[in-house]
Parts: sequence; structure tokens; C-alpha cells
Amino acid sequence: MRRSLAFLAALTLAATGILAGCGNDDSTASAEGPLRIGYQRFGGLSLVKARNDAPGVEWSLFESGPALTEAIKAGAIDIGQTGEAPPIFAAAAKTPFVIAATSTPSPKSEAVLVKAARGYRSFADLRGKTIALNKGSNVHWLLVKLLEANKMTLADINVKYLKPAEGRPAFDNDQVDAWIIWDPYFALAEQPGVQILADATGVANNREYILAGKDAADRKTEQIKTFLATYEKTTAWGLEHPDERAAVLAPELKIDEATTKRALARAAQPVAPLTAEIGVELQAIADGFSTLELIPGKIDAASLIDSRFTGAAAR
Repeated sequence: MRRSLAFLAALTLAATGILAGCGNDDSTASAEGPLRIGYQRFGGLSLVKARNDAPGVEWSLFESGPALTEAIKAGAIDIGQTGEAPPIFAAAAKTPFVIAATSTPSPKSEAVLVKAARGYRSFADLRGKTIALNKGSNVHWLLVKLLEANKMTLADINVKYLKPAEGRPAFDNDQVDAWIIWDPYFALAEQPGVQILADATGVANNREYILAGKDAADRKTEQIKTFLATYEKTTAWGLEHPDERAAVLAPELKIDEATTKRALARAAQPVAPLTAEIGVELQAIADGFSTLELIPGKIDAASLIDSRFTGAAAR
């Protein structure tokens, strides 16, 4: 337990700085400078970094998607990886970005966790209870959809917005009744006495998205395309070699190999085509958050899809 908490605390500290520099190969650099990439531990980009499949790029680590989109807005990184809700919150915050790639759905890699001793049998049992989650992350949309599926509203629960490094100790110490979280934090929290009350199956797709700052998308178009091709190739390798993938990623994640394998088995997914249907899917998410007044105004999700990158990261 102490080791897991230390890992989560390290993620928070690491989110403020660049953890890895450039390699000797400048194949991903140009007159515009090296490609600056924001990643989260465990997503598809983590494997690219761990294998050093894109030498010459600059890597920055972030604890969550909302923190990463803030870096895009500040111009600190060129591209980054998030879940399905952060692009919507970023667009609402007037962050200049486009969507350059996506993955197939991964609904089992985010879940509502409770203590088995509490006796909860369904999400509906959380009426009037306190639920912790990271605001603006993929799990925020999962909460919205679970409330909808159980004919509940935000008024029926108490939401406590906590970052992953804050959510775990709050959950462990019974300061909240439930924690909605994604892998690898999810896998780390699967300790004796912890129950999976629900995951996103049937209610949310939970895709991975690669976002590019608008300026970078214009100035570094070819660099981004080259990197996306590498990202797709590395992702495919990982799916074909699950044991080797876990062995490579465990040291990068600072998680034991067994936990890494368990989380990857449900979270790792292939790259998906960046089609107009993706814009339709994101529009539903945007409209849902807008209706609940969780974001200001309306978002045109279709305008976020950048056709220049269609096919760059999908076979």
C-alpha cells in the first residue's frame, strides 16, 4: 500500500516537468525543432517512450488529461494523449487544438470502485453518497452516463473532485464512498476488500485521443504524421506481444509486472480510423456536458477532427 501511494505521489510531482530529453537520432526533428510530446503513464504513448521508438522527441509526463491539455494551451507541448472527456473541456476553455488520432473503445479500463464491506450492490446504491473522481477526465463522462442509466442526476450524489494521487488515499481511508478511476490507478487499487461496482461497458466507449496544438499541427504536420505512424506500429506490436509489452512497460510505470499485465489486458487497444463518426461520438459527449452546465456554451466537436491526419495512425 505504501509503495502504491508513493507511486501516485510521484506522478503528481512528475507532472510539472519534462522527464526525458532527445535521443541522438534527429529523424523526428526539423527546422521547427523536435516534436514535444505529452503522455500519461500507461497510455499508448508510454510504450513508444519505453521502447525508445521515436528518438529525437521530447517527452513530458502528466498525471491526467486535463493537466495535459493545459500544457497544450500554454504552448508547452505539441501533441498529447488523453481520454474522451478532456478534449471537450479543453475546447470549452478555448484551447487551440485538433484531434489527430484515436483508439478503439476500452470500456473495461475505467470503473467505479467501492469497499466490499459497505454492501453496495449497484450504482443506484450510491444515491446520497460521496463519489470521488478527477474533474474533466474520462471518468467524468462515465459518471454522467451511469447517472443517466440509473435515472439519477448530479443532485442525487455528492461529487468530490480529486486528482488520482488524492483520490486513492481518500478512498483507502473511507473519506469517500466510491472512487471512479482509470488504469493503471484502477489496477493498483484492486486490493483485497475492493469491489468493482461498475465499469463503462454499455455506457461509455472510453477511447484514447491524440491531440495536437493548432500551431504545431500547422508547423509540424509531417513530423506529427511520422510520429503517428510510429505510434500505430508500436501499439500493434504491443497487442501482438503482450508478455514483452508488460515487461517493457512495468519499469516505465514503476508497477510490478503482474499488475501491469492485468491492466493492459483490458486497457490496451488498437488505433482506430479517424472518421466523421468520431466527431459524432464526441458531439454527444459535448452536448451532455453542456446540458448539465459542466462546460460553458456549445462545442462543435466535428470541427476538432483534423483530416490532415486521417489515416496517419491507422492501417
